[in-house]
Amino acid sequence: MDFTLLIIIIILALVFDYINGFHDAANSIATIVATKVLTPFQAVLWAALFNFMAYWVFGFGVADTVAKTAHTSSINLVVILAGVIAAIIWNLITWWKGIPSSSSHTLIGGFAGAAIAHGFSGVTDPEHAGLKIVNWLKDAKEGELLPSGVLIVILFIVFAPLIGMIISYFLSLWLMYSSRKNIYPKIFTIILMILAIWFFSSVLTPFEDIKKPRFDNHFYSFMCEPSNIKWFLVGVIFFSLAIFNLFFSFLSTAKAEAVLKKMQLLSSAAFSLGHGGNDSQKVMGIIAAAVAVYIKSNPNVDMSMGWLDLNVVLPSEKDGVKIEGVMPEWIPLTCYTVIALGTLSGGWKIVKTMGSKITKVTAFEGVVAESAGALTLFSTEHFKIPVSTTHTITGSIIGVGITKRVSAVRWGVTVKLLWAWVLTIPVSALLAALIYEIMNLFL
Repeated sequence: MDFTLLIIIIILALVFDYINGFHDAANSIATIVATKVLTPFQAVLWAALFNFMAYWVFGFGVADTVAKTAHTSSINLVVILAGVIAAIIWNLITWWKGIPSSSSHTLIGGFAGAAIAHGFSGVTDPEHAGLKIVNWLKDAKEGELLPSGVLIVILFIVFAPLIGMIISYFLSLWLMYSSRKNIYPKIFTIILMILAIWFFSSVLTPFEDIKKPRFDNHFYSFMCEPSNIKWFLVGVIFFSLAIFNLFFSFLSTAKAEAVLKKMQLLSSAAFSLGHGGNDSQKVMGIIAAAVAVYIKSNPNVDMSMGWLDLNVVLPSEKDGVKIEGVMPEWIPLTCYTVIALGTLSGGWKIVKTMGSKITKVTAFEGVVAESAGALTLFSTEHFKIPVSTTHTITGSIIGVGITKRVSAVRWGVTVKLLWAWVLTIPVSALLAALIYEIMNLFL
C-alpha cells in the first residue's frame, strides 16, 4: 500500500509540475508578448527551452527547503498526497480565473496544512505534535546567511515582489539617466562596471574549491560549475545593460527601441531560466520528502530499482558531520522536462493580466522587469528560498511602472492580485487539511 501511495504521489507531483508550467508561463512571456518581440507561440517555445536548460544550472537548495517543510519523521504519505492534491486544485482554480497566484506557495501551503491536520490527529510525539510538526523557523547553518522554514517563505510573499520592484525601479532610473547627452551618466556606468568586475571576481568559485568538477580540464570545470554559471548569467544581464547605457544617448528613439527588443530575448531567457530552476526544485522536494517518509516506514527497503532509482537522501548532519544529499538524475531531468512541456501549453488568461492589466509595457519596461525578476530569482535560489516567480515578476512590473508615475500602475488590479497572494497559503492549507481528513477515512 505504501509503495502504491509513493508512486501516486510522484505521478501527481509531476502533474502539478506540468500545471505549474502552463500556470506560470505568463511570468516569463507576458512582457515579451505584450511588446510583440515574439508571437505567443514563439514566446512559449523560448520560455520552455530555458525552463529545461535550468537543469544544468541550478542545484537542489530550494528542493531541500521544500522537502523539510514538515518533519518527515512524524508525517505519513497521506499528508504529502493531500498537500499535492490541494495544490493542484488551487492552481487549476486560479488558472481558470486568470489569477496569477503562486504555485510555490500553494504547494508549501498544502504540504503544511495537511501536516498540521496530521499533527493534531495522528502524532503522539509531543516534540512534533500539533503546530510543531511544521518547520516554522530553522536557524541558519554554517555558511548560510538566512534562516529557513515556512515563516521565511511567508515573509518572502512581501520581500520577493518588493525586491523585484526595488531592482526594477533603480534599473529604470539608471537607463533613463543614461539617455541624457552628457558625460556623467557614462562615468557612472563605467564605475558600476568596475565595481561589478570586482564583485564577480570575489564570488566565483575557483577550480580548487569545486567539490565535484564536471571535467578534468580546469577551465571547463570552472566555467560549468553551477554556482559560477549563475553568476556568469547575472554578469551577462548587468553588462548587457551597462554597454547599452554607454551608447543609449547616441541612439535615436527608434534605434533604441529596436535594440531593447533584442535585449528582451536575453532578459526573458534569463527569467525563464530562473523560473525553471526555482519551480521545478519544489516538485523535487516533494518527491524527496515522500521517499524519506516511505523509507522511514520501510527501513530495510532497497530503493535502487533500475531506471526508477528512488535512492533519494536528504542533506542532513549527524555528530557534527554533514551528510550530502543524493538525487537520482532522472528526477531533476523529468521535473525540468515536465515544467517545460507545461510552459509550452501556455496560460493565456494570465498572460493578459500580467502583460497589459498592471501597467502598459514597452520594450524598455520589458527588459527592466524581466532583468529585475531574473536577478531576484537567482539571488533567492542562491539562499535556498522558494519564492514565487509570479510575485517576483509582478513586483518588477510595478516597479518599472512607478518610474513613469504612480498612476501608471493600475492599483485596482494590483490590490486584487495582493489578495490572491495573501490567501493562497491559508486557503491551500485549509483545503489540504480537509482532503487529509477525508482520505484518512478511506486509507
